[in-house]
Amino acid sequence: MKRIEALNIVKKYIKNKRLFNHMLAVEAAMRFYAIKNGQDEDLWGITGLLHDFDWEIHPSIEMHPQKGAEILREYYVPEVIIHAILSHSNHTGIERETLMEKALYACDEITGLITAVALVRPSKSIKDVKVSSVKKKWKNKSFAVGANREEIARAANEFDIDLWEHTENIIQAMCQIAEEIGLDGKNIE
Repeated sequence: MKRIEALNIVKKYIKNKRLFNHMLAVEAAMRFYAIKNGQDEDLWGITGLLHDFDWEIHPSIEMHPQKGAEILREYYVPEVIIHAILSHSNHTGIERETLMEKALYACDEITGLITAVALVRPSKSIKDVKVSSVKKKWKNKSFAVGANREEIARAANEFDIDLWEHTENIIQAMCQIAEEIGLDGKNIE
């Protein structure tokens, strides 16, 4: 599968810009880890890009990502990608077995937390986010309440990486696409 095909699927089903940007951030993080681990960058990136494509039409754990997997099969998305997407949500009961599956789980929630940290900075730029800033916000349970810290920590552990090293890696990955995801500080409201 080519990235443009995956992007067309995403654009067909996702209208919310924040959700779209989240998916781009996860894609960037997955590409970062694919390169770091000598894996297929396109396969990993496309998996990250597609992982939440159905959230707007299936915004519940009863349907997401299970119903989305059915749609992806209609587009002939490779099963290796579909299995990874199914495994990124604990409620599906699909075990994460491969490094790519563990990476997707590890990259998903944390991108949201890091985005929230960037958006409260005066510059609104991911390039100004440091691990120390994330650590500080991590302790504040009322900050970015949707970012499940327990799940983020569990995912990093499952991926066999130190949480704060992982945080630094995700920041680096997101910096590479800062403008594309609106975290370059140029869109200050």
